[in-house]
Amino acid sequence: MSQADIEAAERLRAAERQSLSTGVERWGNLLEMFFEQAAARADRPFLWAKHDGAWRALSWSETARRVCQVAEALKAGGVKAGDRVVIVSENRPEFAIADLGIMAAGAITVPTYTTNTVNDHRHILENSGAVAAIVSTPKLAKGVLQAAAQTNHCRTVVGIEPPKIAQTAEVAVLDWSEWLAPHPGDMVATRAGIAGLNRRSTACLIYTSGTGGAPRGVKQHHGAILHNVAGCIDIIKHDFHADDPETFLSFLPSSHAYEHTAGQFLPIGLGAEIYYSEGLEKLAANIEETKPTIMVVVPRLFEVLRQRMVKGIEKQGGLAPRLLAMAEKIGRRSYESGGVGWLDLPVDWLLDRTLKAKIRARLGGRLKAMVAGGAPLNPEVGLFFHSVGVTLLQGYGQTESAPVISCNRPAAKIKMHTVGPPLKDVDVRIAEDGEIAVAGELVMEGYWQNEAETARVLRDGWLYTGDIGHIDEDGHIVITDRKKDIIVNDKGDNVAPQRVEGMLTLQPEIAQAMVYGDRRPYLVGVVVPDAEYMMEWAAANGVKCDGLRENSEFVRTVQAAVDRVNASLSVIERVRRVIIADAPFSVENEQMTPSLKIRRHVLKAVYGARLEALYK
Repeated sequence: MSQADIEAAERLRAAERQSLSTGVERWGNLLEMFFEQAAARADRPFLWAKHDGAWRALSWSETARRVCQVAEALKAGGVKAGDRVVIVSENRPEFAIADLGIMAAGAITVPTYTTNTVNDHRHILENSGAVAAIVSTPKLAKGVLQAAAQTNHCRTVVGIEPPKIAQTAEVAVLDWSEWLAPHPGDMVATRAGIAGLNRRSTACLIYTSGTGGAPRGVKQHHGAILHNVAGCIDIIKHDFHADDPETFLSFLPSSHAYEHTAGQFLPIGLGAEIYYSEGLEKLAANIEETKPTIMVVVPRLFEVLRQRMVKGIEKQGGLAPRLLAMAEKIGRRSYESGGVGWLDLPVDWLLDRTLKAKIRARLGGRLKAMVAGGAPLNPEVGLFFHSVGVTLLQGYGQTESAPVISCNRPAAKIKMHTVGPPLKDVDVRIAEDGEIAVAGELVMEGYWQNEAETARVLRDGWLYTGDIGHIDEDGHIVITDRKKDIIVNDKGDNVAPQRVEGMLTLQPEIAQAMVYGDRRPYLVGVVVPDAEYMMEWAAANGVKCDGLRENSEFVRTVQAAVDRVNASLSVIERVRRVIIADAPFSVENEQMTPSLKIRRHVLKAVYGARLEALYK
């Protein structure tokens, strides 16, 4: 490439960066944003997936053509403007194509989790009144068909992979490729057809993950998601070096509001490429292969990653554990003082070329930041990643705000105990009882067919989030707990359970925890021991892993770990006694949401009697 070509490419990138924020503000709907970006980028790669061991890309123009095909096929099948269409799929290019295609048909997307039970699917199909569903695999199609047969609306199921299921009298079962084949994908006609959509038009119904009961459908309008995209681009534009095109690795479920906006529509707004991860077991390899610049993840992943990194370094032996200890010590000092002191510079230089260099390489070598959202991040976990040279930004939001409300900014002081300042054009205030309220275009239109809940959380243009917190002197939001999760003991003292649980799970013996004690004299809890620790303890003590939950000596060992945490807690926060969980909290046993938050009401139903017995 000649110098003139290099300078021309640099001018193009500069022009694209300049137009990003103004572009998002002038786009009237999400399809307008997508089609403009596709027209500008044409044959550049956009959506990547692994097939037969190799990463293969769909270009922007081919993706746009397929989006138009979906819109045409839906209309030909009788789907009308405002109809709801469900998507049940893991992260893959077809998810984005179906999502955009449904919107391009003037319909409303209803993304749902692949982990949903038949009952979950039935609730969402019936509540949303969906007329059709697009499903990725035959296994998932089976559950959706069972649910659809029990509803009054859904009469078409399209399988992205051949469904291998016979058509029923109640529901037509179609093959994706055959369904799309008769339709050319006319972009001009499709773009003309979306002229009636505006920023207030409903784009999707995203059902909350149900930490406290049946999921509710959140009506996200086009403008809410575009507002989020503009706010996130504002951070990237001003806080990151934006000379290189961004690359995202999509890992969280695309049906979750966080990934749906930050992992799909934000990359579209940026003109970025999206790689779809092969799943948790291959995530580390995928990161090295795809070299992402930005990843959106949930705190639980950081907790697991931290544990694995620490254990891996300890097993290396030799100099590695000492380097990690030095990195953590210098990292804490630099975080507290705002920079590396001159006395620490030589050691920091050494760490940057040894320990930190290896970690950067394992993360692809181009990572600008990992952004955590969806649940609280323990500040100690954030400090660990800061110490090993990984920029970790904690943000905050909820489905009802499309979902991002605030985020720490890399160009300013990152405050691990906060969720950063609000995004551009987001108003935040604290109610008299400490509840955080939010206003702006990002706020939902309401819950689908649920006026009572809508009226409860939307008042005078403000969304009452249900989170308790305050705004510090730097304008950062500090969240102390969920309003409904706060434990009030028998003396009237308030305890934030998430803080205590976060500290418990930093212990090497403990993987997961839930504390309990509303209207009781002190806290007790249920803990899930770390699987690797259990195996090591069993081997060292000559017993089998299977019986450890009833082994009194092992229970005392776990309680000793709890007592170490108690030493740094206030009297009202201390966990006096614990029981060992029957099994890890998981999505499969419905004790965690798909975004990996614990479902307290489920855990209390399972363990409530045993926890109450600890008070006797």
